[in-house]
Amino acid sequence: MTTESNQIVWTVEGLVDLFDVESTEADRFAAPTGPSGEDERQVVEGSQVLSQALVAVAKRFPEKSLRSAYAVFSRVVMVGAPVELAIDVVQEGRSTATAVVTALQNGKRCITITVLCDVPTPDVITHHLPRPDVKSPAESNVSEMPMVGRELRLVDIVDVNSPDEVGPPEIHAWLKYDPIPQRDDLAKALIAYFTGHLGISTTMRAHEGIGTSQAHLTVSTAPMTISISFHEPVRWDGWLLYSHESTQVGAGMSYVRGTVHTEDGALLASFSQDALIRPLRTADTAIAEQSRL
Repeated sequence: MTTESNQIVWTVEGLVDLFDVESTEADRFAAPTGPSGEDERQVVEGSQVLSQALVAVAKRFPEKSLRSAYAVFSRVVMVGAPVELAIDVVQEGRSTATAVVTALQNGKRCITITVLCDVPTPDVITHHLPRPDVKSPAESNVSEMPMVGRELRLVDIVDVNSPDEVGPPEIHAWLKYDPIPQRDDLAKALIAYFTGHLGISTTMRAHEGIGTSQAHLTVSTAPMTISISFHEPVRWDGWLLYSHESTQVGAGMSYVRGTVHTEDGALLASFSQDALIRPLRTADTAIAEQSRL
């Protein structure tokens, strides 16, 4: 990230640097929050802390590979004070290792992430879900999500935030990063980062008159959990396809499942998200918009 004339410019290179957390003591890492977003929101994306936790665990278990993670976002993380990542090792064996990471800010627990690592072995059997047969990146619509080094294109959607674009509760998003990290843990962290971005939009797409442009203004929204599983090997060059499907919404919560494929069809990861979608309470409007969950 760079600052010029008080305007924040996010870059892929800066984002990856943010993920590369440093150890402060045994099983403790310091995770910077980075600057506020372009809209001056002071809330740190939960998927950013998830990505930082993945890198911390990878450094704790350097002989193993990140396999899966389940994150619960219990309290908002604000831009400013660094986040402390405390690793509690549940089990560390020859083949697998498990750790629970607690993300704390100002001494308060905000996020817990359970991470499984393993040592990959030769296949006994193998299969994977094929890449959805959708339009190519060249045929898809450019979407503005400002970040130097990142391109986003949406299949059959012009404005993902609009309450007027109605269709099936599915979103297929082509994503391209430059540079692509060569380190395995940073590459997986970059894949995990985008898993929280379009889930709520996917759910709202099926309902006329509601869209994520209303989030934090007339409706309260927030990702509450993200799970991700990495399918070895996690290597790619060029475009990634993030496919989202909302299978249920009701009682104030939505559920979305998704996959990450390469353009040539390799399945790199699968993910899911539980998200809050509720009316904006009177009490919420007393909180500054930039700080709302």
